[in-house]
Amino acid sequence: MIASLRGRVVGLRLDAVVVEMGGVGLLAYATPATLAALRVGEQAELATSLVVREDSLTLYGFADADERDTFEAVQTVSGVGPRLALAMLAVHTPDGLRRAVAGEDLAALQRVPGIGRKGAQRIVLELADRLGPAVSVVTAGGAPAPAADRRGEVVEALVGLGWTARAAEDAVATVVPADAGAVEAADVAAVLRGALRVLGGGRG
Repeated sequence: MIASLRGRVVGLRLDAVVVEMGGVGLLAYATPATLAALRVGEQAELATSLVVREDSLTLYGFADADERDTFEAVQTVSGVGPRLALAMLAVHTPDGLRRAVAGEDLAALQRVPGIGRKGAQRIVLELADRLGPAVSVVTAGGAPAPAADRRGEVVEALVGLGWTARAAEDAVATVVPADAGAVEAADVAAVLRGALRVLGGGRG
């Protein structure tokens, strides 16, 4: 099994990255949030999971081992394959998934494209006790820490994909107005997809 990749980024797509190792370019599918942190020509290190099928070998890349382990855990649910597992991590962080499963939050799980109510119920039932506890960030006063605004990450991802900073900022503002509150980590992928639709495939 290929557990990790370390090398120079030689290609970026909306759904995958190509990392060069020893003169060989390895393509790994990844979430928008993971891809947003990568730059062509720079070094990258990804935790990876290799999915073996009779007719294919497909590599998936992740920002850390927790994401990879969550990706592999959710595939133990009947009906959940690697593409749907990746979509779950595109919408939710590993902790977000843990909270959704522990709290039986079917609405949160149904925000993932391809998951309906029955699928969400099955995920809650079959993943109970498999994902581990969620980690809560608490301030010194005992109250939950305020969510960091991740708009900048979305803008940076769009710039990395070729749009100007102004076009990226305008697209993000269209999707999430300034008075709409903070963009949390779990929302980054959805905001990025919305901004890409606003940009309509044109380059700024």
